[in-house]
Order: sequence, then C-alpha cells, then structure tokens
Amino acid sequence: MTRKKPSIARKRSPASSPLPRRARGFLRALVVSAVAAFSIASCALNPQLRDAAFLDSVLAPFGLAGPTPQGTVPAAFSGAQVQTQFAACPEFFPARHAPVVPAGHALRELCFSAFAILHSGQTKTPVFVAQRLNRRVLAQAGDISRSDRFFADARLPRAERAELADYRGSGYSRGHMAPAGDMHTADAMAQSFSLANMVPQNQRHNAGAWSRIEQDTRKYVMRAQGDVYVFTGPVYADQPEKIGEGGVAVPSHLYKVVYDATTGRSWVHWQANNPDTQAGTPITYDEFVRRTGLRLLPQD
Repeated sequence: MTRKKPSIARKRSPASSPLPRRARGFLRALVVSAVAAFSIASCALNPQLRDAAFLDSVLAPFGLAGPTPQGTVPAAFSGAQVQTQFAACPEFFPARHAPVVPAGHALRELCFSAFAILHSGQTKTPVFVAQRLNRRVLAQAGDISRSDRFFADARLPRAERAELADYRGSGYSRGHMAPAGDMHTADAMAQSFSLANMVPQNQRHNAGAWSRIEQDTRKYVMRAQGDVYVFTGPVYADQPEKIGEGGVAVPSHLYKVVYDATTGRSWVHWQANNPDTQAGTPITYDEFVRRTGLRLLPQD
C-alpha cells in the first residue's frame, strides 16, 4: 500500500504576500490617474480619438466607462459626458457652440447641407439633429419638391447604420428628425432622406401630433426676427424594442428643442412615440437637460 506523503506547509516569502488594502487602493488610484492623463493627452493630440468609445475602452477595465446616452428616467441624469466638435459645420449651433452629450459608443458627427447629425452606432439612429432656420430659409423651402428617396448613409460603417430592409414590414414609419419640409435646396431635400436622419416612429404620431409640432415650429420661425436653432432627436427606454435584422432601436419618446437666438427664449416639445400622443404643453430646457443629460445650448 502506497503511503501519501505528508503535505508540507510552505512559508510565503515577503514578495508574495498580498499588499495591504490601503496600498492596493493607492496603486489603483495612481494607475487610473495615469490612464486618464494619458487619455486626455491622446485626445488633445489626436482629435479622432475624442469619440467616447475610445475613452470607454481605456477606462472600462477600471469600471469607469461612461453609460450610453439613452434613457427616459425622470430622475436627474448623472454620468460621463463628452464634448462634440462639429468643426466642419459649426454654423448649425448657436454661438458655434457644439453640444455636450452623455458618453456613448460609436458616436459619429455627420455634416449635411442644411443640418448636422450626431449619430449613434449603438441605436443606429441620431442622438440629435441640429438645424439653423430663419424666414429666408423657409421661404425658399416652399419651392422645393419632396424627393421621397430614402437611402442608407454610406458614410457610416455597415454595422452602425440602418438599412432600408430594417424598416420594411416593421409597422413603423421612417420618421424624419430634420423635416423634409424645412429643406431649402434640392440637395438638402435629397440629403434629408438619409436613414441617419430617421428613427422608427409610430405612423399615427408621425402624421398627427408630431406633424403639428413641425408646422407650429415653422410658423414661429416665420415670425421670428432672426435665426432659430432646432434640435430634434429620440429618447430610449432601458431595453428598447428593435426592428429589422440590424436591430434599429425604437424610441420611447421624441424631443424637439427650439431656441430663438434673438430673444434667448427656448422650449422643448417632449412626445411619447405612440398613436394617442397629443401636442401638449412644452417642457423647459432645464427639465429637458435633467431628463436626458443633453446640453445642447451654449448658455447651459
């Protein structure tokens, strides 16, 4: 019969002893600070790295990556935020101040002739669409024929964009965020049918309350003394419905921020994306920021 050898307890050398808790916490804080400093320096030297996905990938191992920009929670938003740039089309933002938005994955800035889009490759829809409107622009828009030629935006990677097939048979309309009725040139009209400018929208809501809000906004612009900046976009539940093979997210709500640069007045239309929604009283811009974390105006 083979006898088992008695186990021998080995003493740990001082080098293999675990670090005291305080020392571990200090080292972790030191590493995080160094990583953050490196990330900021990298973004300053390389503007293309300012996408939130870059910072998330660096900070994720430490549990510090920012949340996605979606959410309809009524409580105040709290989380990491990023400064957008829009260096190629600053004219669509009041005082040429690009918005600050909640950090998210695959955020891409797209400039068009008559509007700008911050696009999310996660939801495959806009985060916001920015426009600068005035009486002259809308007067010209009245002479432009609607094109109705929807297309997938080739500037976006295939994995981050909506396709025509995603909407087909979904029961949702392709809801413009920058309305076709605001487009003042043939090029702008054609560009407004990019799927990057669309969200899956309830058909009755699109043709009903939302259409009235768009018309009322145009009426206001025609009375305004100068430029009116409009930001339009979707808001999502924590687990949104998705359509198509590409998984385009369906928003629970839509918003439209209206800012009169001459008077400094602002208000926000906040609409549930369902057939029974009525065009009700707008909410304040401060309440909008509290709900979404989107800081779109320069005075905020």
